[in-house]
Amino acid sequence: MEDDAKVFRDYLIFTVPHITVFAGALFGLMILLGLNVKLSVGIFAFIYGLMLSILALVIRPHVSRLRLYWLFLLFSLALLGAGVAIMFVVFS
Repeated sequence: MEDDAKVFRDYLIFTVPHITVFAGALFGLMILLGLNVKLSVGIFAFIYGLMLSILALVIRPHVSRLRLYWLFLLFSLALLGAGVAIMFVVFS
């Protein structure tokens, strides 16, 4: 395995679980507070996608040559866009 792939794997292994727990905790709080479920899902997707996008931008100088990195960035931006779309549908 290349060094870049190992660095990318380590970043994902040690950061994505923390991001997932944080976004999930916010989602749980929104549900407990009685927010609309669709709105809560939209906010969750937006926050989760935003945090994954920030992570992708932080690790970009180290692993930008990997195809898997670009797929990860595409996934995080798609999640961010899905969150915005869901919130748009809820508010319109």
